[in-house]
Amino acid sequence: MSEPLAGRVVAIAEARELDVFAALLERRGARVLRYPLVQIVDAPEPAAVLEWCRRVSAGGCDDLILLTGEGLHRLCICIERHEPALRAPFVTALGRVRKITRGPKPARALRELGLTADLPAAEPTTAGVIQTLRALDLTARRVGVQLYGEDPNAPLMRFLDEAGAVALPVAPYRYTEAATAAAVQELLERMRSGAVDAIAFTSKAQVERLFRAAAPERVREALGATSVAAVGPLVAAALAARGVAVQTVPQSAWFMKPLTAALSASLQPAQPAPAPGLEPEPEP
Repeated sequence: MSEPLAGRVVAIAEARELDVFAALLERRGARVLRYPLVQIVDAPEPAAVLEWCRRVSAGGCDDLILLTGEGLHRLCICIERHEPALRAPFVTALGRVRKITRGPKPARALRELGLTADLPAAEPTTAGVIQTLRALDLTARRVGVQLYGEDPNAPLMRFLDEAGAVALPVAPYRYTEAATAAAVQELLERMRSGAVDAIAFTSKAQVERLFRAAAPERVREALGATSVAAVGPLVAAALAARGVAVQTVPQSAWFMKPLTAALSASLQPAQPAPAPGLEPEPEP
């Protein structure tokens, strides 16, 4: 029982890196329940994505906002599958534009292409991106926006319009349901009955899927019976907006390893207070 999560039952909603996340938790002694709520798939219309990539490659973009690392990966995958000759001019064009990144994942995706972010967002949220952009003169600037799934991100689009920019959005991927409806109902019942010590969310789409599966009151009741962990502030905000208390969020890095470490710390039993008169002697 030396592992920090020994005897704990942790449900995970991750799909893309399900085995990686499960292994991190299992190495710390957890029993992992796998409920991949959503999966990421390519955009249904690659022609629109390719047209956007051609425009960027031809110099039709001054700034590029990357909201996710997955988005940049999917742009490159679309090019490789449908128009491989476009990859070199596209990457070259990315090197010329001013790149604004929301969080570490898009910055890491850029590094994989030999590029670096020019302006990291003040915090890894849409509000953080907008805060960073407020310091810039965007008048008549053509601003590419790689969206999070199919979310049109109305607040960011509204800000760019009011700032005088020309927004050029692209949605290179979308989320679809992964776990069956019966599996999601099973997860809710397990949490409600107290059979799950914690559930970990790694994307906002997972939260949205869970709340589509049942009445909001029932989902909140189930989540209220377990410890809720979020990979970062964006996911935590999605839960809080639905009235869910989040007990665990990594402090500064928003990946699965920090999330696993934060869960390990939050689920460890508190050390019992020493009996009166038996306080441990201070170490020399």
